[in-house]
Amino acid sequence: MVREAERTLATAAVSSPRVDAELLAAHVLGVARGRLAAAPDPTAAQLVTFRELVARRAARVPLQHLTGRAPFRHLELVVGPGVFVPRPETELLVSWGLAWLREGGSPTVVDLCAGSGAIALSVEAEHSGAQVYAVELAPEALQWLRRNTSGTGVRVVEGDALDGDTLSDLDGTVDLVLCNPPYVPEDGADGAALPPEVTEHDPPVAVFGGPDGLAVIRPLIGRVARLLRPGGAFGVEHDGGHADEVSALLSADGRFTDVQVHDDLAGRPRFATARRAG
Repeated sequence: MVREAERTLATAAVSSPRVDAELLAAHVLGVARGRLAAAPDPTAAQLVTFRELVARRAARVPLQHLTGRAPFRHLELVVGPGVFVPRPETELLVSWGLAWLREGGSPTVVDLCAGSGAIALSVEAEHSGAQVYAVELAPEALQWLRRNTSGTGVRVVEGDALDGDTLSDLDGTVDLVLCNPPYVPEDGADGAALPPEVTEHDPPVAVFGGPDGLAVIRPLIGRVARLLRPGGAFGVEHDGGHADEVSALLSADGRFTDVQVHDDLAGRPRFATARRAG
């Protein structure tokens, strides 16, 4: 069953056909992927369901939309149409933020452009005592954010991350701001550069950052500078080709010091960090 699905997905140019086939099989059989070898044979109905899911995956529907789940660090988030599917690259931004918080007791942390809540929920789960706010504007994404944060201590804020009124009561008091904003340039973005899972299924508002990809990051820097307390920190994910531009924007603002760029696991610049000057 898995080998047949792997061949189908490989023919459709899915990047990880074996892994996706196994994850879909595990989903249908209701077992962990590592337990597939010990799982009972599928029923006729399960086999039909599995082949339907494989066909949809071959049509490049995101795996996470088919299973309804997206792993992120130690969490499993519910996702679907209307919300950006969190990527492993963003886990590195969270790791940096958690390392920066290591010595803090009960820090105030803000996740701007929160989407599914992956960043906010990871910080809350892995730093005991953190007061975490998740800001999101898109109604479709808010539905998923509220589902994921239900029963947690994360405070969902419906609002524009760039609006000075959003969280204005926290201005000057926030210890850490993390953000994975839309940053893909609209100019030159095409099917050759982005897979169908992104262009056809991720919400454009969560992917594209204007003609040059910096339309959100530019004004975001000033808003973050007002939110942070002196000595507070900021981490923002960006396009691999924007390291110099984002660093220059942070430095030019005049309210940030210790500007640094961090690579992802592939060695590409992936996020920038800075500290609010005192």
